Amino acid sequence: MHDNIDVFVGRRLRRRRRFLGLTQSQVADALGVRFQQIQKYESGLNRIAASRLWTLSNALGVPLTYFFEGLDVAAAGAIGDAAARAVDASRRLHDEEWDD
Repeated sequence: MHDNIDVFVGRRLRRRRRFLGLTQSQVADALGVRFQQIQKYESGLNRIAASRLWTLSNALGVPLTYFFEGLDVAAAGAIGDAAARAVDASRRLHDEEWDD
């Protein structure tokens, strides 16, 4: 079963990849995985680990929070208060990094 958040993050990955004019193979090469793995990420079939998401954000030239921008926590499903706090903390961290 696909998790709503995994699908959302995968769509954001696909959107950025296409915006940059990159193929799934090119992104896969940057991550050291096969293009099929990128397909699974983009469809939400496979969850992207935090370390891999960090690498993706750097490879695609976006802050980590990019993958969660526009995510409506309530609509994404019952992810709980802890996850909502994590998203907020990530946004604050990103803002602090860019303020330096």
